[in-house]
This record gives sequence, structure tokens and C-alpha cells, in this order.
Amino acid sequence: MRESARMRVGDDAALRQVGGARRFPGPAGTELVADVHGPVGAPTVLLLHGGGQTRHAWGASARRLGEAGWQAVALDMPGHGDSGWPEDGDYSTPVLARAVAGVLGELPRPVAVVGASLGGLSAIGAIGLDDPPPIDVLVLVDVAPRIEAEGVQRIVDFMTAYPEGFASLEDAALHVARYKGYERSGPSRLDGLKKNLRLNAAGRWIWHWDPRLMHARNHEGRRDSQALERALRDWRRPTLLVRGGRSDVVSLEGARALQDLVPGARFVDLADAGHMVAGDANDEFTQTIVDFLREAMPSSAIR
Repeated sequence: MRESARMRVGDDAALRQVGGARRFPGPAGTELVADVHGPVGAPTVLLLHGGGQTRHAWGASARRLGEAGWQAVALDMPGHGDSGWPEDGDYSTPVLARAVAGVLGELPRPVAVVGASLGGLSAIGAIGLDDPPPIDVLVLVDVAPRIEAEGVQRIVDFMTAYPEGFASLEDAALHVARYKGYERSGPSRLDGLKKNLRLNAAGRWIWHWDPRLMHARNHEGRRDSQALERALRDWRRPTLLVRGGRSDVVSLEGARALQDLVPGARFVDLADAGHMVAGDANDEFTQTIVDFLREAMPSSAIR
């Protein structure tokens, strides 16, 4: 980042509001794309979405964080959204961890990482690298080293269903609704859903992520609770787990195991949310993050 973006908080020039896209080097020569919200020079919040999502999953949360005085960087993970697809199709935890570490190496400190599901696992993997990146605060969103096998399998089934795509956005919305436990899609949110899908040459709506993400060689390492616990064994910085109260991925026992592993780790249960916490209860989720960051990593503004 240019020196002007590293100006100390409190300098009026450094606190001008910015927005737009930024690009970072990714795995195997690819490029990663991020949206940026908030003042230059402010404490940074790197937002890492879950598998099969894009940076747009953080839209409302990222804007709110920017308005509250942090610089929010919402990243398309490798193989997702507008970020590149590595030719070798390697999306293993070590590869994603190094990709996250590379992005963090270009961001000014202090920096918090907010990682949902796959994004959270990648952040944990980055902490466990031999040369870990600078992270001052960690927020895990419905993910922890110990996750429930049945809940994970339900995600796998959801993501690998309909490999030939959907005939319409409405069909895709119904598939999402059924994953969440509803028999119909409810109020239309097709514009938001469209950001996670694209039309292929056959006129079918397919997910905006590389299907090789779910190959066994990539996926199995994400279930290795022992490796994930080793990564956090010496982690002592402020940590928050935000769990969906209806989640079948992180159990109460899994949340408590994280607290036992990381001294001082906090745990918040959002009763009305499932695994897709930010999408299920966005206002409550965002306020929870803002409240925690105001204590753990104060922003450039008090609002």
C-alpha cells in the first residue's frame, strides 16, 4: 500500500472516505478482488466470506463498518466471485491460508479478520503458518476447529447439488431456502442472489465459484479439527465466535471447546440465525461485530 494510505489515524487527510475495488496477488499467479469501504488510514477489517459466496455477502456489514470508522476490505476468496481460478485447482487449507496471509501483508495495522465458514478456516490456517501474518483481532462466524460432521455434509450436499445449474434465479432461491429449512423462498431477494450466480453458455444459472473447490483433496483438510486446534494453540489475541443459534455446523460444545483453547475468547449466540449468520440476521450480526471491535480495536471515529 502507498505511504499515503499508512498515515496515522487522526490526520484529517488520512481519514477521507474511500470506496471501490482493490486487487491483491492470489495463488498460482491469480488475482484477488476486494471492495473497500471506509476511511484511509483507519484500522482495517478484512472480511472473508464462506464457501460458495462472494464479497457481496458482506455488503451491508462492510458499509456499516466503513461508516463507523474502520476500513472494511471485503475479499473474494480464491476461486470465488471476480477473483481468479488457479489452473491447478488447488484450494486446500494451506493454499487458502497463504493467500489470506498475502493479503494481510499488504494491509495496514491494526487489522481484524472476520471469517465466515471457509473464510474463518482460512484465517485459522494463516495463524498456524510458520510465518503467520499480522492479525490483531479474530472474529469467527459460525466456524471453529471442532465442527459437526452432519452439518458440514449438509453444506457439501447443498454446494454440489445441481452441477448443471438452475433454469431460473427462482429455482436457485428455492434451493437456498430449502437449505435453510424452508419450503419456499419467501420474499424475493433475487438481485442479491444474482451476485452469487452467472449465466453460462447454455443459459443456465451456475454458482460464481470454481466447482473444484469441493474436490476431496481440497475439502477433507477442512474437517481436520486437530490441525485447526494446533494452529490456535498459542493464539492469545482478542477473539470472538459468533454462532448461529440454529446452526448445525458449530455446536455449543464446539463453541466451548474454542473458549477452552483460546483464553479470553468470547462467544455470542444469535438465536434467529443459521449457518449463514450475516445473511440470516444482518443487523444483529453487524452490531455484534461493531460492539466487539469498538472494545478490541477502536475505529477512527466514535459513532
